[in-house]
Amino acid sequence: MPVTRSISRNADEAPLIMGIVNVTGDSFYGASRTPAMDEALAAVARFVADGAGIIDIGGESTRPGAETVDEAAERDRVLPLVREVRRVFPHIGISLDTRKASVARAGIAAGADIINDVSAGTYDNAMLAVVGASDAHLILMHMKGTPKDMQASPHYDDVTSEVTRYFDERIAAANTAGIGRERLLLDPGVGFGKTLEHNRTLIGAIPHFKKTFGLPLVAGLSRKRFIGDITGRAVEDRLAGSLGAAVAAMTLGADILRVHDVRETVDAVKVAWAVSSAVCGTGAAGEGCR
Repeated sequence: MPVTRSISRNADEAPLIMGIVNVTGDSFYGASRTPAMDEALAAVARFVADGAGIIDIGGESTRPGAETVDEAAERDRVLPLVREVRRVFPHIGISLDTRKASVARAGIAAGADIINDVSAGTYDNAMLAVVGASDAHLILMHMKGTPKDMQASPHYDDVTSEVTRYFDERIAAANTAGIGRERLLLDPGVGFGKTLEHNRTLIGAIPHFKKTFGLPLVAGLSRKRFIGDITGRAVEDRLAGSLGAAVAAMTLGADILRVHDVRETVDAVKVAWAVSSAVCGTGAAGEGCR
């Protein structure tokens, strides 16, 4: 399984773009919903052509207020698409967005390279063991609460310190389960149990997380509520704000940008990276200017 191809990135290369394909009917951004196989596969083909390095497939919405999807139903949604993407696009990285160990196990067998768990293995106690027994990578994301209640007045005394401690704990748990650091990625979980100020702080803390843990950082910012809070735009009108957020995350050192709008993000990142590299020198954009 070519997992190293899926996430490897040199310091002098722009971030990888992860295209979001939701095999759901209730994800927060309507245009990302592709419940039918032909729609989903067409979206994957478009994203691959537009420059995505990874496709993130999800069968359960984790938007604020979302209900949990039955395991069997989630498997039925995602597995056919994972198998078909692996068959049609053998060289693309496949990430499976799930909190459930049984879905992850079946997804890895079907060809998924990465498990993207918004609960970092805390929702299903078997998740870490499943990934540990495979060659797959694991994205450990921070979330306060559950999707159903996470935006009910979230509070932190120091959000960066609390997320840092959480990552320490989850990395240790993953290591104990047989998942080496070379297979781990971190996502601060912007929008998952955070206010606007929490989100701004965590995006600004990307260099801190990179320096502290030395692991690849995933930034999932696309079209999220904090962009609407800043711009006053509805989710359908947050493309420009999302591109601004993506470039900011890139400049701060994010390794993977998880996005709905692949073509536009690829172009924005290409230009911003080329200019930043010219001004700041080689290495992660912005490093030479701070």
